Amino acid sequence: MKKKLLAAIFGATLVLGACGGGNDTSNETDTGTSGGDTAEVDAEAVVQQKCIACHGGNLEGASAPAISTAGANYSEDEIRDIIQNGKGGMPAIKMAEAEADAVAAWLAEKK
Repeated sequence: MKKKLLAAIFGATLVLGACGGGNDTSNETDTGTSGGDTAEVDAEAVVQQKCIACHGGNLEGASAPAISTAGANYSEDEIRDIIQNGKGGMPAIKMAEAEADAVAAWLAEKK
């Protein structure tokens, strides 16, 4: 019984900590990217930093659903909205607007 409780607490802490975007860089100065200009943001690097803890290393799903084919189900605008505002059990993810735009565009291509 104690092992199950400890495992549940540890798992909840891990999930909440990982999905909370602990390495928030949204307070950093914008480097000039704005709107649809996402050329300077490495979307894959942002995904590696902020998404794989819950969605899995290959986006195949872990404690959160698979997003490896997100573009087949959601438009770029819908993906951006989910990133910024959350959906269901997913919390809003703190990231710069340019990062959210780049990640949304990158995931929208995955069909």
